[in-house]
Amino acid sequence: MKHSDHHHHPHGGCCAAKAADGDTAVVRDPVCGMVVAPAASKPTAERDGHLYHFCSEGCRAKFVAEPEKFLTATDPVCGMTVDRATARHFFRHEGQGFYFCSAGCQAKFEAEPQKYLGGRAAPQPMPKGTQYTCPMHPEIIRDKPGSCPKCGMALEPMGVPSGDEGPNPELVDFTRRFWVSAALSVPLLIVAMAPMLGLTFQAFASERTMVWLELALASPVVLWAALPFFHRGWDSLVNRSPNMWTLISLGVGAAYLYSVVATLFPDIFPHQFRGHGGAVPVYFEAAAVIVALVFLGQVLELRAREMTGSAIRALLDLAPKTARLIDADGSETDVPLDAVKAGDRLRIRPGDAVPVDGTVLEGHSSLDESMITGEPLPVEKTEGDTLTAGTLNKNGSLIMRAERIGAETTLARIVELVAKAQRSRAPIQGLADRVSFYFVPAVVLVAIAAFVAWAIFGPEPSLIFAIVSAVSVLIIACPCALGLATPMSIMTATGRGAHAGVLIKEAAALERFASVDTLIVDKTGTLTEGRPKLTDVVAATGFSEDELLALAAGLEKGSEHPLAEAIVEGASTRGLEIADASGFEAITGKGVSGTVSGKKVALGNAAMMADLGIDVASFSARTETLQTEGRTVMFVAVGNKLAGIVAVADPVKATTAEAIRALHHSGLRIVMATGDNERTAKAIARSLGIDEVRAGLLPEHKAALVEELRATAKGVAMAGDGVNDAPALAAADVGIAMGTGADVAVESAGVTLVKGDLNGIVRARTLARATIRNIRQNLFFAFLYNVLGVPVAAGVLYPLTGTLLSPMLAAAAMSLSSVSVIANALRLRTLKL
Repeated sequence: MKHSDHHHHPHGGCCAAKAADGDTAVVRDPVCGMVVAPAASKPTAERDGHLYHFCSEGCRAKFVAEPEKFLTATDPVCGMTVDRATARHFFRHEGQGFYFCSAGCQAKFEAEPQKYLGGRAAPQPMPKGTQYTCPMHPEIIRDKPGSCPKCGMALEPMGVPSGDEGPNPELVDFTRRFWVSAALSVPLLIVAMAPMLGLTFQAFASERTMVWLELALASPVVLWAALPFFHRGWDSLVNRSPNMWTLISLGVGAAYLYSVVATLFPDIFPHQFRGHGGAVPVYFEAAAVIVALVFLGQVLELRAREMTGSAIRALLDLAPKTARLIDADGSETDVPLDAVKAGDRLRIRPGDAVPVDGTVLEGHSSLDESMITGEPLPVEKTEGDTLTAGTLNKNGSLIMRAERIGAETTLARIVELVAKAQRSRAPIQGLADRVSFYFVPAVVLVAIAAFVAWAIFGPEPSLIFAIVSAVSVLIIACPCALGLATPMSIMTATGRGAHAGVLIKEAAALERFASVDTLIVDKTGTLTEGRPKLTDVVAATGFSEDELLALAAGLEKGSEHPLAEAIVEGASTRGLEIADASGFEAITGKGVSGTVSGKKVALGNAAMMADLGIDVASFSARTETLQTEGRTVMFVAVGNKLAGIVAVADPVKATTAEAIRALHHSGLRIVMATGDNERTAKAIARSLGIDEVRAGLLPEHKAALVEELRATAKGVAMAGDGVNDAPALAAADVGIAMGTGADVAVESAGVTLVKGDLNGIVRARTLARATIRNIRQNLFFAFLYNVLGVPVAAGVLYPLTGTLLSPMLAAAAMSLSSVSVIANALRLRTLKL
C-alpha cells in the first residue's frame, strides 16, 4: 500500500481505518489534535483545495507558517501515514499527541507506549550530587540509589525531576523477575497440587523424578528472581527493623533449603515425615508461589508510583524548548531555552508559549493564563505587564524582557511543589508492614522455641525433629496470602471504580480518602462549566433586547475572546441575524468598538463608557446586583447613547448543588479555593451552601491552603481541574481531578472523575471506605491461618495425636488463605456506589 499524499484527500483518510471503524467524519485541528466543530466560527485556512479548521488563532498561525509540518503524522505502531486533520484515533502521551490509522493501533500503543517509542532519546543519568530518599521514611537520605534500610522500598531521587529520567529501573527489573517467577510457578503448582486433586503422573514419571522436576523449576525463582527480597530481608535484620521482607526471606529461604535437603538426603527423615509413596514432602511450590505473588504486588505498586512522574513531564511540556531572542542589532534567532539569560529581549509571536517569566516591553495581546489562574478568560497584556512562563499568547505580538529563568520561574516552582508532594506519599503497603513489625519477631521466637523444645524433649532423632519443626513454623508463617491481600483488593476496586466513572491512580489515595473530613474544591471547571454563557440582556429605553444583542454580537463576531464567544452564541441561540462589523477596534483593558448595520457601536466596561462621555448611572444598581451574583457586566453604547447592558457568567454545573448536599451529609467540610475575584466566588458559594471561600489564590497559595487546613483537619482532599490546581492536588492527602480538565491535573491527582461530575466524589469515598475495610479483612485472613497453623507446626498436637502437621495440610492451609483473600476481594465487584 502506498502511504503518500494522504493530505490531498483528507476526507478519504486511511482506507483501513474506514473499513474497520465506520464512516463517522472527524474534523481535527492538525496542529494540536483537538476535535473542532466546523460550525463553531473557529479560525480556518485553505490549502490544496481543502479547508482546515483550528481551535484558536494561535494554532492557525503555526499552520500557515509551516503547513507541511502539520499535514500528516506517522502511526507509531504500524508506520502508516495518517491525515492529522481527519484522524479518528488520537492519544496524548506525556504531553505529546500521537495519531493512529485504527482503534487497534491506538489500543496497542496505550497498552505499551514505551514499546513503540524506541527512537526516543535514552534516559539521562541523574546529575552528579543527586541525593535519594525513601517515600515512606523521608528522614532516610543517601548519596546513591538503593533500598530503604527501614522498609526495603527503593529510594527515589530528591530535587526537581527533569522529565527525561526514563522508566523506573526497579520496575523494569521487577517486571522481568515477576514474569519469570509466574512462568515457572504455574507448572510447579500443577505438579505439586495434582495429588490433592486425585491426579497422578506415575504413568510418565516416578514420584522421585517429579520432586527433582520441582527442584529444577523452583531454583531459578528462589536463587535468581528472589535475590532482591533476600537483600531487603538481610537489611531489615542488620538495621533491626523487621518488616514484610524479613518474613518473606525467612519463609522462602526456609522452604527452599528444607526442600533441597529433603530431595538430596531423603533417608535422614523418619517415616513420620513421609507421604503415601514414601517420599519426603517438599515445599518448592510454596517458595516459588510466594515469590511470584509478592512480585505481583510490587509491580502494581511501582507502576502506580511511576505514573506520578507523568505529572512532572506534562508540566515541563508547557514551557517551549526554544525562545525567539532579539539581538542588539535587532536580528532575531531561535535559541535553546537554557541559553536565555536574565535581561535578554525575547519576541512572543501569536500562538507561542511564553518561555520564561518577565515583563512586556512592547506590543499588546491577550494571553491564556488558565494554567496559573484556572480562569478561562484571556488576560490583556500591554507594556509593563508581567508574563509567566508556560502561558499561551493568543493573537498579538509581544517583546518581553526575561527576568526569572530556569528554576526561578513560576512554572518551575509548580514543578517543584508537585515533585515534593509526590515524594511524601506513603504506599498502602505500610499497613501490612506495621502488622509484620510485631508478627515477624513472634514467629521467629516460636520457631526457636520449637527447635529447643524438640531438641531436648523430642524422640530420636531429636535434632531432625527439631529442625523440621522449626522450618515448618517458618514455612506456614510465610505470608503467602499477604502478597495478594493488598493488590487483589486494589485491582478489584479500581475496576469497580472505573465502571462508575471513578479512576483510582494510586492505592494510597484510597487509604487516605476513607478518613478525610475536609474537601477543597476549585471553582472553574469543578463547580462550574468552565465556559462562559450569556445570562442577561437589559435594554435601555428606545432599544429592544434583540436589537441590543444583535448589535453586540455583530461587533464581537470577529473576536476570539471567550466573553465575545458567549455573546455571539447567545444571539445565535435566539435565532438573531448577526451582521458583520466594520472599522473594528480593540481598546486594551476597556472594550471594542466598530460599525454594525450603519450604527457606531461600542461595548466594554465603565472606563470605556467614561472615555466616550456616556453616563451609565441609570444602570448602576442593576450592574451592582449582577456583579454580586458573580456575573461579568458589559455596557453597550449606540452612537452617543447607552443602549443597555449584557451580562456573562460561568454557569454552575447542574449536578453541583446535589453533590454539595451529599458531601455535607457524608461529614465533609467544603472549602472553595479559586483564582477568581472574591465577589464572584462568594456569590457562587452562597448559592451552593459552601462552608468557606478563599479567593484570588495563585498555585502556591492553594498548596499553602492545603497545608494550613491539614493542621486542624483529619485529612484534606482537593478537587480541581486546571494546571494551577496541580500543586494543591499533589500536596493534599487525596487529589481528585476532573477528567474533563488539564492533563497535569489528572496526573497529579490520585483519583480522577471521568465525567467531571462532583457526585463522583461521593462514589469515590464509598469505594475508598469499602476497599480499606476489604484490605483489612484480607490481612486478617492472611494472618489467621498463620496464627492457627503456627502452633500446630510447632508440634503442640504431637503429645495428643502423635503426629506433626502434615505437609499436605500445610500446603492446603496456605492455598485456602489465598483463596479466601481472592474471594473476599472479588466482593468489591458488586459494591453499590
